[in-house]
Amino acid sequence: MDSVLPGAGRRLLLASLSVAASLVPLTAVPAAAAGAVPPPVRPEEQGDHLTVVVRHAGAGRDGTYEVRCHPGAGRHPDVAGACRVLDEHTRWGRDPFAPVPDGTLCTMLYGGPATARVTGTWAGRPVDASYGRGDGCEIARWDGMVPLLPRMGGPA
Repeated sequence: MDSVLPGAGRRLLLASLSVAASLVPLTAVPAAAAGAVPPPVRPEEQGDHLTVVVRHAGAGRDGTYEVRCHPGAGRHPDVAGACRVLDEHTRWGRDPFAPVPDGTLCTMLYGGPATARVTGTWAGRPVDASYGRGDGCEIARWDGMVPLLPRMGGPA
């Protein structure tokens, strides 16, 4: 009888350790899951928010503008128009801020020294886009974003 108890005790001990070891990963799941949850969105971060910095476009056009859409607000001469043009350019699977693709044939038309940088969040995605007017393709890209970007070639 003495020889049976130590074997049974050993099996019981091994079984207990095995069960305890298998439960250890389960205790870590709540902590890991809690860390994976993104923080709540603050009211000032809700909706689409862009900062537009325009340089060398001329008096009345240069400056830093803030645009919030959905709902529309901000320090921009035409918030509603800026949000409208952004909505018109937003399509599933396409980046409305994409640069002109490499290898595109463009007219050698200089549109002036104006530059713009657009940063922020649009449609839940980060934005960091640069605009210029160095050739016909860049001019068309810029003009497609008016009134988010200032209209060039006429009065401000």
